[in-house]
Amino acid sequence: MDRNIKLEIEYDGSDFHGWQVQPGLRTVQGELERGVGTIVNHEVKLVGSGRTDVGVHALGQTANFHTQSGLDQEAMLRALNGVLPRDVLVKGVQEVEVGFNARFSAKSRIYRYRIFLGRTAILRRYVWEVLYQLDKEKMAEATRLICGKHDFSSFCVAESAKDDNTCRVKSSGWEPDGGELVFTIEADRFLHSMVRSLVGTLVEVGRGYRSVSDFGEILKAKDRTKAGPTAPGCGLYLLEVKY
Repeated sequence: MDRNIKLEIEYDGSDFHGWQVQPGLRTVQGELERGVGTIVNHEVKLVGSGRTDVGVHALGQTANFHTQSGLDQEAMLRALNGVLPRDVLVKGVQEVEVGFNARFSAKSRIYRYRIFLGRTAILRRYVWEVLYQLDKEKMAEATRLICGKHDFSSFCVAESAKDDNTCRVKSSGWEPDGGELVFTIEADRFLHSMVRSLVGTLVEVGRGYRSVSDFGEILKAKDRTKAGPTAPGCGLYLLEVKY
């Protein structure tokens, strides 16, 4: 009998070339497919809720695969974590309906971006170290402009742009956390590098290089060349996928 298995996954993206399988490169999907294949005794094709780039982390990535293995969920969870490397952890295994697809069944995704205000030796692979004074009020004001339904062409990798670059942002905002400034955003979909491009441009607003009205014009321009730099992957986390 065909079974559809959903995985909830956490990983440290520091030593991976992103999520998606790439020949000759270490990827999260590649490690998981090898691990799952070992457990169920056949090759599997894992469907992820979304692709994360080089260095990007996840606390709540989801993926699914089909199998005829009779292994129960608890045994599968223990066995998987026994064969996976330490920088990948399966937090949950759940049998779901056959038609479930981790990518296309998702209703929204939540990402978090961590900025460390200064230098850090311990956290350097998990945050973006920003050494400049930031105007947090202006950053918050600009961030409010992205809530709702917009074309985010100005904040995606140009070569990956689709016919429709519209996304509906349900919530977004900044919160201080000790020596960090943390950006959280939830949307129905995300474009390639969208969160990192938004953060990079919002930091320019915080530094005074761009005004809040400039940010609004960038959003309306639908042109990636108008926006700021792409923030480093190390500060980005896929926090949760909602179904």
